[in-house]
Amino acid sequence: MIPFKNRFHGHNSLRYVYKNGAVVRSRLATLKTSPNDRRGESRIAVVISKKVLKSAVRRNRVRRRIYEQLRLALPRIKKTHDIVIIVTMSEFLTMEAPELEAHINQLLIQASLY
Repeated sequence: MIPFKNRFHGHNSLRYVYKNGAVVRSRLATLKTSPNDRRGESRIAVVISKKVLKSAVRRNRVRRRIYEQLRLALPRIKKTHDIVIIVTMSEFLTMEAPELEAHINQLLIQASLY
C-alpha cells in the first residue's frame, strides 16, 4: 500500500482531477493527472467501477496490485501531481506482474510523469 501522504482524501479532490486533469488512455485503463503545487507530495488513486468487476474482492485485489506497482514507481514520479488511474477492463486481475508493471509504466511515461 502506498503511504498515507500519497493517498487521496475525500471526493472533492478526485472531482477536481476528473474535471481539469490531462488524460492518457490505453486499452485497459485511463490515467488522469493534474499538477498540484499546494502539496509537497504526489497523490494517487485507483478507481474501478462495479461495471468492470462485480465482486468487491476482485476489485480490491486489482486495486492492491496496481497500488503496489505505483508504490515501486513513486520515487521516480514527478512531485506535486495528482494521479487517478481508472481501470476500464478486468484483464488486470489475471495479468502477470511484469506485464502489469510495464503497462503502468507505459501510462506514466505517456503522461510525462517520469
